[in-house]
Amino acid sequence: MTIPDFNTLPVHVVVGATGGIGAALCRRLAKNHGARLVLAGRRTELLEALAAELGGLAVAVDATTPGAVDQVVERAMHLHGRVDGLVNCVGSLLLKPAHLTTDLEFQQTLATNLGTAFSCVRAGAKAMQETGGSIVLLGTAASLIGLANHEAIAAAKAGINGLALSASASYASRNIRVNVVAPGLTITPLTARLTQNEASLKASIAMHPLGRLGEPGDIAAAIEFFLDPRNGWITGQVLAVDGGLSTLKVRS
Repeated sequence: MTIPDFNTLPVHVVVGATGGIGAALCRRLAKNHGARLVLAGRRTELLEALAAELGGLAVAVDATTPGAVDQVVERAMHLHGRVDGLVNCVGSLLLKPAHLTTDLEFQQTLATNLGTAFSCVRAGAKAMQETGGSIVLLGTAASLIGLANHEAIAAAKAGINGLALSASASYASRNIRVNVVAPGLTITPLTARLTQNEASLKASIAMHPLGRLGEPGDIAAAIEFFLDPRNGWITGQVLAVDGGLSTLKVRS
């Protein structure tokens, strides 16, 4: 059995590592790739437990704070000398029509989703200038299809799609790839209010042509695909992992 050189193992930074999708991704990267992980998030106890489980470095930060993501990436560079992949799994879910959404709610939605995505692109691009790498952002199927009561979150996530397209063009010559995974409704702690209510769960399942909601592993597998250097000829893409929600209309 050949033991890989530790220094050749990929270095991945995951922001929002303790969420349902983030934690599933970290475990996949450790198991399937032996990745050296730098995990960032606000929930210190959960973050440190996950880092201990996977042999990674925990960096407790609020990614919406100016400079926080830069700090995380700098820690990764100091420890490992490079960053191969950076993923933003930070997000929120606000389901309200525009006329009921306050200015504060809208600004918080933008900061949590689009603001953290921009910070990840900026920090990742700086770190990957010489070595190239992959930046993966988390969008939503709601930015690809009109869904009622999603105005704020759809606007923020649509901004992420535009950000990724522009950044992928800006940094292509540096071999820095930028892609988006756009999930449908996925069963995580963030969506528990919807998925644990029988009526809303039934209605939500009916909206997805494949007849089920997403699992964290469904989304993590797509992110893993974009991070894998074997898929290094893919950039500037928004991949809907949504059970057909954003593209299919089937007969009931």
